[in-house]
Amino acid sequence: MKMTEDCVFEIEKEGQMRVPARIFANPALMEKMRTDRTIGQLKNVATLPGIVKYAAVMPDGHEGYGFPIGGVAAFDPQNGGVVSPGGVGYDINCGVRLLSTDLSVKDLSPKKKKLIEKIFTNVPSGVGVKGKLRLEEKELEQAVTQGVNWAIEKGFGRKEDIELCEENGCIADANWKNLSQRAKSRGRPQIGTVGAGNHFIELQEVQKILMPDVAKKFGLEQGKIVVMLHSGSRGFGHQICDDSIREMNEAGKKYKIQLPDQELCCAPIGSPEADKYLGAMRCGVNFAFCNRQLMMHWVREAFDETFGNGTSEDMNLIYDVCHNIAKFEEHNVDGKKMNVCVHRKGATRAFAAGRRELPSKYRDIGQPVIIPGSMGTASYVLVGTQGAMDKTFGSTCHGAGRNMSRHAAKSMWTGEQVAKNLADKNILVRATELGLVSEEAPGAYKDVDAVVSSVESAGLSKAVARMIPLAVVKG
Repeated sequence: MKMTEDCVFEIEKEGQMRVPARIFANPALMEKMRTDRTIGQLKNVATLPGIVKYAAVMPDGHEGYGFPIGGVAAFDPQNGGVVSPGGVGYDINCGVRLLSTDLSVKDLSPKKKKLIEKIFTNVPSGVGVKGKLRLEEKELEQAVTQGVNWAIEKGFGRKEDIELCEENGCIADANWKNLSQRAKSRGRPQIGTVGAGNHFIELQEVQKILMPDVAKKFGLEQGKIVVMLHSGSRGFGHQICDDSIREMNEAGKKYKIQLPDQELCCAPIGSPEADKYLGAMRCGVNFAFCNRQLMMHWVREAFDETFGNGTSEDMNLIYDVCHNIAKFEEHNVDGKKMNVCVHRKGATRAFAAGRRELPSKYRDIGQPVIIPGSMGTASYVLVGTQGAMDKTFGSTCHGAGRNMSRHAAKSMWTGEQVAKNLADKNILVRATELGLVSEEAPGAYKDVDAVVSSVESAGLSKAVARMIPLAVVKG
């Protein structure tokens, strides 16, 4: 295993035969990957049919289902490329959006506790929690096929929010008919909820501006408060993945695909099984876009209720990014333009300036990339670069990445200990169950500064601003 100049590892196997796999991490972050299945999973991804260039994993990478978390791979439809639910994961379009405000820490401090209570009340959170909306099945169909457009038409947000979401808040060709009744039943009561696990709503202060011109374009100002929301497709996406895995296992036998790990079950692009999964997955993607849109709307209302009507008028969506998704994109591969199916599993799109998929206001500077840390640690906004386009199909890290399992974290800290440690740093935590907070202790995650430094060193994205937490709502 050797390290190249841009912090990229190449893994060699059996003499000179090289597995097309690259790990974008500094040596310290790499060391952790040796002790779990990350490297083995990455090698397995590299054996899938029709893979283009190489499989990659980001510095926040760790063991996951199928692909490692932080895994990126692209597949060629013209050369036997496949679609794999294990390359997307159970929480389809788990993602992050960032909202600016015109408030400073001085404005927030006297009302911080009141505000976080309002947010906790307005946006339901917790394991299996039901949302405030009670959608009929026809309404859910409209939501998961129209995405954010549906939410805006229902009065949950502004028209300008649409362009500031990846895919304009709605991925095309979502197919309602491809969903099981179980997925529909799980999705109906959960739209507009935070969920549990690593999902959150966090109040942050922009502590440091690293690229002033880009920060100004993004609407980031030192000392101002921003709101970060992290959630996905809840039980709806989980069920879609579960249903698809069973079908993909059969597809693998049908198409005689030899797999080193059954978690990578897949089907050839263009096959009925792949088309069915993609149509259902896209419904999950749009559910998650609507979920975060509803959450953001109710956060805006909480600010109005706390600071007075009209406060939310200065709360603008900066961007919304996806983490777990497979989609077709045009990329330059060895000097040739190719339409490939890019899987990002716990990785973030990081498109460079000039891409037509970007909002017009950001097209000349590149895509905002939102990287959450963990409770008690910093988060970042970065910007996409040409390096990401050249090396990782326009992808970068998606967060700090876990340093230990949830079970290990619970055995090391109690929820009460974590809450007290954060309170000592003047960070408020509001959660449905304090026991779940222990799973998300800051010590359970990697050093987000080191992760961001790695993607910068590798040329995958550039840091624009660093934020620090002030209060957080957890499931």
